[in-house]
Amino acid sequence: MRHQGRIRKWLATAAGAAALLSVLPGPAASAAAEGRPSLVGRYLNLHQCVYTPTFGPDFFTTVVPSLDGRFTSGTNTSAAADARLSCGAGDGNFSPLHPWAGFDTLDLNAGRYLNLHQCVYYSDAQRDHITTVAYLGGNDFSARSNVSDTRDTTPDCGPGRGLYRLEPLLSDVKVLDLSAGRYVNLQQCVYYYGRNGFNDHFTTVVPTTRDGRFTTGTKISGTADTTPTCGSGDGNYALIPLLSGTKALSRT
Repeated sequence: MRHQGRIRKWLATAAGAAALLSVLPGPAASAAAEGRPSLVGRYLNLHQCVYTPTFGPDFFTTVVPSLDGRFTSGTNTSAAADARLSCGAGDGNFSPLHPWAGFDTLDLNAGRYLNLHQCVYYSDAQRDHITTVAYLGGNDFSARSNVSDTRDTTPDCGPGRGLYRLEPLLSDVKVLDLSAGRYVNLQQCVYYYGRNGFNDHFTTVVPTTRDGRFTTGTKISGTADTTPTCGSGDGNYALIPLLSGTKALSRT
């Protein structure tokens, strides 16, 4: 294991918060669906930000702000749908990358369940993971998170493309019952592996049932979470607390 030096580097104190890309106001929300209450936080605007270093492949994803504030995501609940992606500027070493970044607007009035899909892709040649939770407008790397009265049972993911293929062991869907509480507690856990010249961060947002070593505490609750609940990793990939985070998204 040679990742300890890299981990210590991430644990250094961040100098200030990252500037955000601007978010333009979306269209005004329409009246609540018949039979459902009108919500101040009707829309879950799910922002997926992806960062990469200047040299070499080492992509990692944030959907909520990291604990150090440098890798910010604009994920929010609102009465209006967002119209533009909002991501932090990074830390000078890692910068935002747009091809895998994107945002999804999910109408929380559309059904009882928030089916949050996580798709993780891996490249053997690059020894690198990419995580998506949002629909990106194409099929290759999209995760089809949705709101429905039906509980999804399997992750709905694109197959990947080029050097990157879907990794089923780390992909999954978390069904969140929107009637269970006021808050969508969205958590991200970021892990790191470094060996033989390869560096690889990867992110989990939902607790994968196929591999419980990289779990998260994403859930619906009447209480707002303040810290993420993350798995300890697998002995090769270690949790990076500074890049992990949680955001309590209020629906009312």
